[in-house]
Amino acid sequence: MPDDRSILEVRDWGVIDYQTTFDAMQAFTAQRTSGTLDALWICEHPAVFTQGLAGKSDHVLDAGIIPVVASNRGGQVTYHGPGQAVAYPLLDLKRSGFFVKEYVYRLEEAVIRTLSEFDVVGHRVRGAPGIYVRLANPLDHARLDIPAQGRDQFAGLGKISALGIKVSRHCTYHGLSLNVAMDLSPFDRINPCGYIGLQTVDLYTIGVHVTVAQVHALLHQHLEALLQASRA
Repeated sequence: MPDDRSILEVRDWGVIDYQTTFDAMQAFTAQRTSGTLDALWICEHPAVFTQGLAGKSDHVLDAGIIPVVASNRGGQVTYHGPGQAVAYPLLDLKRSGFFVKEYVYRLEEAVIRTLSEFDVVGHRVRGAPGIYVRLANPLDHARLDIPAQGRDQFAGLGKISALGIKVSRHCTYHGLSLNVAMDLSPFDRINPCGYIGLQTVDLYTIGVHVTVAQVHALLHQHLEALLQASRA
């Protein structure tokens, strides 16, 4: 049986400003000790563009009235907004026994398993963190056969989930987002995750009509299972 330290304390922030959550994650991580329980924070954010540490200003094409917030997560620019399920695992990697690469794999796997609950097949693309679906047939289980990089890297694909993390003193914050039922037009005002022309989709667009709360519940279930697996 897992001990008490392996339990993820879940906090549902509801709809909350991105900067407020960012500040809270940093404070939580700075103050945690070896006995601090790991946590999972779930929320939605009002419209905001966030720039990762590698972010280049020219990937923001036209922010308009949407704020752009500098973040210390990995990656480039992405968009958060209403109708998007956001999950922030705050995990002690040293205690869990996960290396960063495996941790990222498990976050992506949680998204893939969540999508499978709706018969949607999520795919990884080498070198491009996040999860993608086939635009023509999101239910297609066939293995992707695409170039490792270049202009055709995302041919026929839409990005449905973005991922960016920060590790400080072996502890994680930031996390992942999964597009549920959004206004997707702000993605046209950036190069999502730094990729010119990358199409972004949500569950609604591909015919799955569910709520953010339903998606959060499934993400919680799968993250709980995957992030405790090595600590039993």
